[in-house]
Amino acid sequence: MKICVLIKQVPNEDSPVVIGSDGISVNNENTTFTTNESDTYALEEALLLKEKHGGEVVVCSLGGDSASQVIKDSLAKGGDRGIMINDPHFENLPPLELAKVISKAIENEAFDLILSGTQSADAGYSQVGVLVAEMLKTTHSALVAEIEILNDTTIKVKRELEGGWFQWSELSLPASLSIQSGINKPRYATLKGIMGVKRKTVDTVSATELGIDSFETTSHVSSMYVPEKSNNVTYLEGSADDIADKLVDLFKNEFNI
Repeated sequence: MKICVLIKQVPNEDSPVVIGSDGISVNNENTTFTTNESDTYALEEALLLKEKHGGEVVVCSLGGDSASQVIKDSLAKGGDRGIMINDPHFENLPPLELAKVISKAIENEAFDLILSGTQSADAGYSQVGVLVAEMLKTTHSALVAEIEILNDTTIKVKRELEGGWFQWSELSLPASLSIQSGINKPRYATLKGIMGVKRKTVDTVSATELGIDSFETTSHVSSMYVPEKSNNVTYLEGSADDIADKLVDLFKNEFNI
């Protein structure tokens, strides 16, 4: 089985958020980065499937030069090779464009499974795994809490629903799965694994190699700010319709949305 794991580098949760001088970006000069926690569960699940059924685990990440570290960390844990998508054209992409780039980079690999974390710790869109499935015309399931390989063409997944409910579904391969946090216990890299990283291949691809030079972006950032703490509390009372009308008025006139 050939498995791709989408790994993202995100700011460490303890790093301060500093708005850039342009007012629409974050200044990351003093930011400490780490692997997105949700993606570590996707990687571990891929490694467990490989150990049980055989195959190859390929780690794919998109970002600047520093993002190569999350690929190295993943290879040290047991990944077989990496794909690093690195180009200034791909900075700060919205989910749809991000999925287009990733799909273009891996479309010729013929992966059986594409695993990603449920969401990233920074943007939190929870959309890339779904959109990659659409771009590559694969089946998809989100919030996956368990995976069973039935045969060479079919898998069975356990999805987490609302209210503590779960649902089992059968999907045909290839499939793109968004893995729920807590599905397993991510492993640590061993010394042997760390030493073996230098013998593993990491292919770096650019916008030119992918044939992508520009995007018609579907969204843009107009402003960015750190919310100010306030002790002001507004209680809304009345019927559901009354509260809805009051909320609309607040959003329009008080919050400038």
